[in-house]
Amino acid sequence: MSVILSCHGLTKQYGSTRALNNVDLELPSGSVIGLLGPNGSGKSTFIKIAAGLLTVTSGSVLIDGNKPGVKTKEVVSYLPDHDYLNDWMSVNQLVKLFEDFYADFDKAKAYDMIQRLDIKKESMLKALSKGTREKVQLILTMSRKAKLYLLDEPIGGVDPAARDYILNTIIGNYNEDAAVLISTHLIADVEPVLTHAVFIKNGSIVRSGDVDEIRQQTGTSIDALFREEFKC
Repeated sequence: MSVILSCHGLTKQYGSTRALNNVDLELPSGSVIGLLGPNGSGKSTFIKIAAGLLTVTSGSVLIDGNKPGVKTKEVVSYLPDHDYLNDWMSVNQLVKLFEDFYADFDKAKAYDMIQRLDIKKESMLKALSKGTREKVQLILTMSRKAKLYLLDEPIGGVDPAARDYILNTIIGNYNEDAAVLISTHLIADVEPVLTHAVFIKNGSIVRSGDVDEIRQQTGTSIDALFREEFKC
């Protein structure tokens, strides 16, 4: 199995605060990886570095063999944990924007998911609910034929009834040779779709590996292990 992302000694410092501390990690292609940790553990910082939005303080990161930058943006599809699209645009206009901007964007796939979620193409983003806006952002992200999908809290703002559909959308709409990295603290919801898990605490990786092997070694679920590892 090939490695899509590798980092060695990765450290990110904000003044006296160390958000990531000497992280060594390899993420395999063809996998769905949970980046699991409480709020403030360094999940978003790690994802932003991989997306090329932050520079490292020390250490190295390679994505598909390249340092984060212009080259890696061609193979990485990133979903931030907040609204980032212009709310004066319609769903149709956003699809056209992504089609113009990304050579690997699949318009037909985007419109299929929009229809399945019963989202009106003519709707202005500002007229949609917070949960529906997040669904639109996820659809646009997953409609690219990327090698690495970086999803920062993709189910954090949607109602529980929609989470299964969103997770199925994620799993059903990515290249099987690609990797999906899902940052979340809603472990029970994502555990059924994960192939690998990375536990992060105070900027350090405390556990990582194949989820079936972790369950076998610990005799418990990923969710129960998370609750034990990060209990107050």
